[in-house]
Amino acid sequence: MILTADIGNSTTTLALFNGEGRLVFRSSFSTDPHATQDQFAIQLFSVFQLYQVDLRQVTGGIIASVVPPVTEALSAAVTRLMGKPPLVVGTGIRTGLNIRADLHTQLGADIVAYCVGAVAKYPSPVIVVDLGTAITFSVLRGNVYAGCVIAPGVRVGLEALSKQAAELPHISLAKPGNILGRNTVDAMRAGAVYGNACLVDGMIARLEEATEPAVAIVATGSYVDDVVPYCRRSIIRDPDLLLEGLYLLYQKNTEGKK
Repeated sequence: MILTADIGNSTTTLALFNGEGRLVFRSSFSTDPHATQDQFAIQLFSVFQLYQVDLRQVTGGIIASVVPPVTEALSAAVTRLMGKPPLVVGTGIRTGLNIRADLHTQLGADIVAYCVGAVAKYPSPVIVVDLGTAITFSVLRGNVYAGCVIAPGVRVGLEALSKQAAELPHISLAKPGNILGRNTVDAMRAGAVYGNACLVDGMIARLEEATEPAVAIVATGSYVDDVVPYCRRSIIRDPDLLLEGLYLLYQKNTEGKK
């Protein structure tokens, strides 16, 4: 079995895949940039106990990270528990993507992973929307990565609004009752949810105008279920796309190796 880990700015997600590429379990916890190797090892051990999986069945691991301080600690923890280091998505890893970027090293490991997953699963051209700490829109034509757009994420925008406007409270993200809020909290929730849904619809339209109509539009990320139901475009929700991409990347980079 293969352990995959997605280290995001807000959340770290672990997933275990069996030999046939089927998901065995998925577990998430808050990303702590100050966590030590031992703390991560304890978290990993606890997760495997929770899902009643024997760590000795894990034969390899792969990590995609956008938080460098966490990468080293989690990699060391995985090495300690598995007995060998995990692959880390970065320079030198085989992706199968033809990346049209000025600097390949600037392309986030998370974007690489979900693009690999999208190329394998969906017809081309495809637009992938990742609703996480940032909202990213990636355009793929076959295995060609044409480029992306990066915008502030749902929670980032909401927290910035509360921080910069003295009379606006910090609120939880929840389903808005109506697009017209009749109190401050409902109005803010409507703005966060419907506002980001409009952002997604509008950006997809602009990307299609600049390139060509997409055959598939796929959304993933922590806030996919908060925003996509309010979009007017037909969008496939695929919360495990990045993790599946990591599994495929592991296979691409270990095939034929012992």
